Amino acid sequence: MYINELYKEQKAYIDKEVTLNGWIRNHRKQKKMGFIDFFDGSCFKSIQIVYEDTLANFDDIRGIHIGAAVTIEGTVVTSAVNAENIEINAKNILLLGDAPEDYPLQPKKHTIEFLREIAYLRPRTRVFQAVFRIRSLAAMAIHEYFQNKGYVYVHTPIISGNDAEGAGNTFTVTCLDNNKYEEDFFGRKTSLAVTGQLEAETFAMAFGKVYTFGPTFRAENSNTKTHAAEFWMIEPEIAFCDLNQLMDTEEDFLKSIVSYILEKAKDELEFLEGYTKIKLSDRLTKLKDSEIARVTHKKAIEILKQAPNQFVFEPEFGKDLAREHEKYLTEEYFNGPVFVYDWPKDIKAFYMYQNDDNETVAAVDLLVPDAGELMGGSQREVRYDLLFNKMNQLGVSTEEMYWYLNLRKFGSCNHAGFGMGFERFLIYVTGVDNIRDVIPYPRTPGYCEF
Repeated sequence: MYINELYKEQKAYIDKEVTLNGWIRNHRKQKKMGFIDFFDGSCFKSIQIVYEDTLANFDDIRGIHIGAAVTIEGTVVTSAVNAENIEINAKNILLLGDAPEDYPLQPKKHTIEFLREIAYLRPRTRVFQAVFRIRSLAAMAIHEYFQNKGYVYVHTPIISGNDAEGAGNTFTVTCLDNNKYEEDFFGRKTSLAVTGQLEAETFAMAFGKVYTFGPTFRAENSNTKTHAAEFWMIEPEIAFCDLNQLMDTEEDFLKSIVSYILEKAKDELEFLEGYTKIKLSDRLTKLKDSEIARVTHKKAIEILKQAPNQFVFEPEFGKDLAREHEKYLTEEYFNGPVFVYDWPKDIKAFYMYQNDDNETVAAVDLLVPDAGELMGGSQREVRYDLLFNKMNQLGVSTEEMYWYLNLRKFGSCNHAGFGMGFERFLIYVTGVDNIRDVIPYPRTPGYCEF
């Protein structure tokens, strides 16, 4: 059986014999007895195993090292220290796979940087048990949200012939050591996908509501805490949807995922609060219960220009917001999350719907306290001529992207979508502030271990 089953109905198992398989996190030995901190990965909690010198193999058990895999056979009893808890009185402990005395995860405090060096072992530590269990729960919550609301899950290609963002930060996929792409495997230049959005739009024009959730890749030579070369994105696309409806969806989506984590990950959040010194449950509850403000980019700049704060970067119409601007808007002016919409067209992607003012596009960023931008979305441009001209203006090949343009000719309608970086969301939820520590095996400039 598993530890999580014991904790679900622990009173029912008192005085019952059980068999558990798992690993030793700590092993304290006394002259006539010993105590094992035992976990099996089925839940965040571990359980204490108590064994005494009455066991025939007592000396052998004392020699089992931290990190070893073992089978525990014993009786569930009420803890001698805490009557609300349980422990196991062992009748037999069978060694399945020992670990050496220099096993790296000894019961002492390890730095997060050290644990990155042994990423293949760090899932056994409490901090990463918490982080990656929350990652799993969040992924489940995302799928449940969309599935329950009738969205179709689309697997968009990882190898792509287009750069949807037009930034050129792509990883080339090739079997050759030259640039003769016509001789290559696909007969053309291809790269790892930076987004699944464009292909998702084609499915939205058939299923109405779709979403992608998978890995994306950007060859951006940045070594910040929030950038990685490989990361996961959530990208829904919705037909017959305008910008206001999109903001409604983003708000409902985010609050639903946060509510799920608050309900399902109480133990993990409690541990991470102690680890990060951030009141995570309060942060998430405040977000869940908030009314998300909405303000145009123009109005946001006006607010910033009137702020008493001295900014390093002067806020300007037509320019992006700096992190300090996002911080002021969310943590001081609105004291909560805020949608900033109708952005200057010159700093946004080619596929965004051009507003009647000919200066802005129907794009929106969701800013949240303590994190800044968490989501970005837009209503998509559906007018063939405007999209064609914008692509030419930005050097996006209309010949290669003919299929995307054709969507505007074959039964087009208003549609919109957003993207949320999964790891950026996890940084916000867990309080662990480096993207390298919320993804199992980070891929960053100069680093591709394991």
